[in-house]
Amino acid sequence: MVRPGWSQGDAAVVGATTVVCGCGGGDAVRAPLPRLLSLAPRLVLDADALNAIAADASLLALVVARAARGLATILTPHPLEAARLLDSTTAKVQADRLAAARELASRCRAVVVLKGSGTVVAAPDAVPRVSATGNASLASAGTGDVLAGWIGGRWAASAASAIDAATRAVVEHGAAAEPERPGAIRAADLIETLHLRARGG
Repeated sequence: MVRPGWSQGDAAVVGATTVVCGCGGGDAVRAPLPRLLSLAPRLVLDADALNAIAADASLLALVVARAARGLATILTPHPLEAARLLDSTTAKVQADRLAAARELASRCRAVVVLKGSGTVVAAPDAVPRVSATGNASLASAGTGDVLAGWIGGRWAASAASAIDAATRAVVEHGAAAEPERPGAIRAADLIETLHLRARGG
């Protein structure tokens, strides 16, 4: 769901909203990021937003500053995005996924969902959590966007902490792809399964 110009609207509205930012938009995502980073109380950053932050030290500083102001952040990188944020390589991230997720969480003062085989959920000064759900069928276009949106939706609908909201969403997202099937799962099918399970269907 795209809302052009929304982030530049009423500060009170932005400051009371759970926002998911970065699922598409390319470089255009850079423009609303400073205001969202300054105002949104619950912010999920994915894809293009993560790449913008990795390339701009001033945006990264705004991410880090959020925790001290009582604003919660969840980052949802895949290994390459995590490597960019850590100024490292994908090979190094994959060689020790727990360490990479913990380091990124510590640097950004945020919850980190490092996607991949055994998705890692890490937070500063917390024991990382590894999801046992999911399989290779999730390695397709759009499924990461679905995860970011699902985290945001679950978080907005509850009083859960960032790490608990992220953990629940990651487990549900992975379970929706089970049992593993031949080939990749379509993002639309994943959304439908998540919706049905959330309703008890």
